[in-house]
Amino acid sequence: MTEDVFQEVEFRVLMSLRRIIRAVDIHSRKLHSELNITAPQLICLYALEKDGPSTLSALASAVTLGLSTVNGIVDRLESKGLVVRERDTHDRRKVFVRQTEYGQEFTKAAPSLLQDRLSQSLKHLPQLEQIAIAMSLERVVGLMEAENLDASPNLITQITESDTGK
Repeated sequence: MTEDVFQEVEFRVLMSLRRIIRAVDIHSRKLHSELNITAPQLICLYALEKDGPSTLSALASAVTLGLSTVNGIVDRLESKGLVVRERDTHDRRKVFVRQTEYGQEFTKAAPSLLQDRLSQSLKHLPQLEQIAIAMSLERVVGLMEAENLDASPNLITQITESDTGK
């Protein structure tokens, strides 16, 4: 490959990565400015909508975030009136998080998550193209030496201090 071709490919790869990062950032900012909610908060609401009342540890597992992070997220959702914590009637040590009626209405009216839109689009591609995209992205991760980074399948730009409770 000539140096000119390599530079063009390098430019295209870097621009594509930057566009992906910006799309995630723009989506997150739009959620926050229009709905006063962060992507991690919305992800937790969608998980509660799907799975019903959950313990903090079950919710953390469902959204592939840390328990302390989810605890902070639930604090914020509770202060917005979207969820409540309730003690189990049989085992008072267990605390469940459930959506309030307002939380259910909010979730139904909220936009889809970015990863859900991506998933729907991927489903419409031929299987070989889906596999090629996955393999190419995995190769980019390897080239960036990022294989060992802890990652969630959720497309979120960052966990903010308001989500962690710090």
